[in-house]
Amino acid sequence: MQRTRKARALKSEKAGLTIESLLRKIVRGKTLLKRRKGAKLFSQGEAADSIYFIQTGKAQLTVVSAHGKKAVLGMMGPSDFLGEECLVGDSRRTSTATVLAASTIFRIEKRAMLQAMHLQPEFCEDFVALLLARSVNMEEDLCDQLFNHSELRLACVLLKLSRAGRHARLPETTVPGITHKKLAEIVGTTPSKIIFFMNKFRKLGLIDYRGDGGVQVMSERLTDMVIS
Repeated sequence: MQRTRKARALKSEKAGLTIESLLRKIVRGKTLLKRRKGAKLFSQGEAADSIYFIQTGKAQLTVVSAHGKKAVLGMMGPSDFLGEECLVGDSRRTSTATVLAASTIFRIEKRAMLQAMHLQPEFCEDFVALLLARSVNMEEDLCDQLFNHSELRLACVLLKLSRAGRHARLPETTVPGITHKKLAEIVGTTPSKIIFFMNKFRKLGLIDYRGDGGVQVMSERLTDMVIS
């Protein structure tokens, strides 16, 4: 599964770079945003009137049930889109998007996006390819939650967080400061178990802690562990 994810990530990266160049042709209805860690792009239940394209940085999608239970739907990086539900009629946000690290993000108004898809077939094709790839990734994440144990889910999450678009092929990447509590929330386990597994990964040489609070992920080694 991890091999197919890696191949799909490289294809998505190529499509993302193509879309980024095409986005430059959108003059009206496009705003470049710079957001700090913790900033919200949109909240569940709001009117959906725009779509977001991550140029640099990371964000996560979360949803809260009617009973107040929170779940992480997915994590997004460079070349990923957020908020595409705005393209379907007069819709509402089905989730909340929160920035995980300092990010540069394009906000594109619904009308401008629909016009670009209509006038630029190549743009439309690459955009649909990205959405389909993300849909498959989310299905695989759901399978991880249902069938894999916490240790393997944590490894998959660290690999996903370490993926930084253009740097997806580097053997070592750094995840900006993220707490054990946040990792536990994403993985679906307790902070104490996260601490235990992170210490284990460190002893095995799969990760290391940096002085700035970041986590250095040995991507190739961790991938080998996941697929073994």
